[in-house]
Amino acid sequence: MIRKLLPTEIDRILEVINDGAQAYKGIIPADRWKEPYMSADELEGDLKAGLTFFGWEENDVVLGVMGIQPVEDTTLIRHAYVRTDYQGRGIGSRLLEHLLQRAKTTEILTGTWAAAIWAIRFYEKYGFILVSRDEKDKLLRRYWRIPERQVETSVVLRLKK
Repeated sequence: MIRKLLPTEIDRILEVINDGAQAYKGIIPADRWKEPYMSADELEGDLKAGLTFFGWEENDVVLGVMGIQPVEDTTLIRHAYVRTDYQGRGIGSRLLEHLLQRAKTTEILTGTWAAAIWAIRFYEKYGFILVSRDEKDKLLRRYWRIPERQVETSVVLRLKK
């Protein structure tokens, strides 16, 4: 079942993110990897900036999370993770479909690591299209608050509704 996760459930959200992010270890640049992958402070900052998480839950256990964030004239899909043992079972797809229905703008953006080919292909299945490198740099600097090194090593995909 999909439900909105509360900011008070930060530990549950972090548990899924940090477990699911293991898929990126050794794939993304070593200088961008850290343990844990996401800290409570980072997540709290995203929540304060307007990110809302939805989760896939079974038997009171959150198995997947995905965030949606309205920013100016667009909607961002952020922090899409599924617990390692549950990846490949359609949880991410169901979460993305749910968030796409909730998006109130005609443009939806998501970013991921350039080396995470599986993540890029996942979004492309839903009609997202990779933007050019120049446009990617502009979009990441405008809509995201990420380090410059992450801008260099990421891609942005766009969906027009």
